[in-house]
Amino acid sequence: MSEPPILWRPDPDVVARSRIAAFRAWLASHRGIDLADYHALWSWSVTDLEGFWGAVAEFAGARFHSPPRTVLSNADMPGTKWFPGATLNYAEHALAPGPGKEDGDLAVIYRQEGRARQECTFGALRQYVAAARSALASLGVGRGDRVVALAPNTLDTLVAFLATASLGAIWSSCSPDFGPRAIADRFTQLAPAVFLAADGYVYGGKHFDIRSTVDALERQMPSLQGTVRPADWERLLTEHAGAELAFEAVEFDHPLWVLYSSGTTGLPKGIVQGHGGIVVEYLKALLLQADLGPGDRFFWFTTTGWMMWNHLISGLLVGTTIVLYDGSPGYPDLGALWRLAQDERVTYFGTSAPFVQACRKAGVRPGAECDLTMMRALGSTGAPLSPEGFRWITAEVGPHVQICSVSGGTDLCAAFVCAAPDVPVWEGEISCRALGAAVVALDESGRELIDEVGELVITKPMPSMPVYFWNDPDGTRLREAYFDMYPGLWRHGDWIRITPRGSCVIYGRSDATLNRGGVRMGTAEFYTVVEGLDEVLDSLVVDTSGADRDTDEGDGGELLCFLVLVPGAALSDIEAQLRAALRENLSPRHVPNRFIVIDEVPRTLNGKKCEVPVKKILTGMDPSRAVSTDALRNPDSLHPFVALRAT
Repeated sequence: MSEPPILWRPDPDVVARSRIAAFRAWLASHRGIDLADYHALWSWSVTDLEGFWGAVAEFAGARFHSPPRTVLSNADMPGTKWFPGATLNYAEHALAPGPGKEDGDLAVIYRQEGRARQECTFGALRQYVAAARSALASLGVGRGDRVVALAPNTLDTLVAFLATASLGAIWSSCSPDFGPRAIADRFTQLAPAVFLAADGYVYGGKHFDIRSTVDALERQMPSLQGTVRPADWERLLTEHAGAELAFEAVEFDHPLWVLYSSGTTGLPKGIVQGHGGIVVEYLKALLLQADLGPGDRFFWFTTTGWMMWNHLISGLLVGTTIVLYDGSPGYPDLGALWRLAQDERVTYFGTSAPFVQACRKAGVRPGAECDLTMMRALGSTGAPLSPEGFRWITAEVGPHVQICSVSGGTDLCAAFVCAAPDVPVWEGEISCRALGAAVVALDESGRELIDEVGELVITKPMPSMPVYFWNDPDGTRLREAYFDMYPGLWRHGDWIRITPRGSCVIYGRSDATLNRGGVRMGTAEFYTVVEGLDEVLDSLVVDTSGADRDTDEGDGGELLCFLVLVPGAALSDIEAQLRAALRENLSPRHVPNRFIVIDEVPRTLNGKKCEVPVKKILTGMDPSRAVSTDALRNPDSLHPFVALRAT
């Protein structure tokens, strides 16, 4: 394949001042390891796991109460044992004084849609967390207890999480816009001790009251020792003001938080990650890959129900000011977040590929309308970023901005393909594999592929891989989720192509693959072509033929493309253009049997397109078995597919 154009090149002077350059220099002076560039560093990081992760912990100043006996005592997956004997605490890493984290240094900027701005220094944050820690302890919360929060992305939520972690208790949160069943499916698994609950939330200029939901949830969690609502929280913080801040020293793999799979079919899996694995992963990811530290302002648009919230708040570990935003990214218009970036002088701006696509379609021009000269990097995740999205960022946000397209998963709470300060950005491509992430593309027989599309597989362990799944005592569900196809290797479930340059392209979920006459194609390629038309706002493609067949002949299946069009557009005006573009850019076999206009694409609570559940509905499965509507952001969007199935 021909090499795409380079949209951004590292400035040698900037690279020389970067933390990744400092890390390479440290390796040379302290370990005698001379690594000239990113590729050499990555190769070493996945060859010598003990050397690399031990060096990250030492270079970044990991705070161990008890030092580890070694870095890695068992490298088998699953069951890897990292830093045995070590004790530490995530909250201590976030709050302990250090560079950029002295009392007067700014820790948090909080903005809520339509409301006042709030700042919090590290000194004030430590006081708030100390009071919250004492308050939770007074409710009986201790090491290993679960604290669950139905809460928006606010300063209070951050304080509650850090207080929970400081006690060695286990945190789990959902965004308040989740449906009651979706929340219950997550929280009731944990038998929590304390329930932190908002009364409502603001989104799109409207206030939503959720007190009845909170009341119903409280009745479903008999393990509760207390429910804390906003007025209770304020009272508790006042009563416990002046408490001493302390940190429970816990084992490296002691549970920190529980994240969840999408739960589109069946009960969401409770994914447990440990204090130590998350600490060393984020010290690496934020210091070395993102070059974040004191003086930076780090923003990512997220809710408390998406792993990017965990990613964002971990900016505190490296002394970065984090910017929290609660509300709609499109209210009062799609310029809202860009104005926030200007006003708060954001240096690293994180968003989703669908948001970039929406801004592109709406003709938003952030660089012309706002002063974004402070912004040096723009992160994108949640879906593959199209080449058009890359070009739009360069043209309309600014050519000085590094496009940091990343992909990873809730499963590791990490990105394993990402960007780095010393690697170029190629149009339409993720710049590199993450340090310590042994990512390969494999075919069905387990053969490694270069410049060909294959299964995304991680061949060696990473510290932030799940400690276990909740309520999976013998590890059966965890093994089935990742290790069945390639025993001993982590199969993530995405299609990936790794170029000879080391850059990567993600093609969508491998279980949503289009397979027409033996020609396999990832859905991301399809969306790139279809959504490239200005008239198409969103799309969903489903192949209803047998997923395991090499031919669709006699199968009775169809390739269906569902379209959300801009107001005033008609399918008859663009269908011929769509068919020609798909035939030319993909293959004749990937021209759909039918295009069908819908009002909206079904998406999970975290914004993922629901290709597989829709396919199951269209191929005859009862909708209640195909997808849990409470796991969807827009459950009414399923109606057209159910109606089509019935015809």
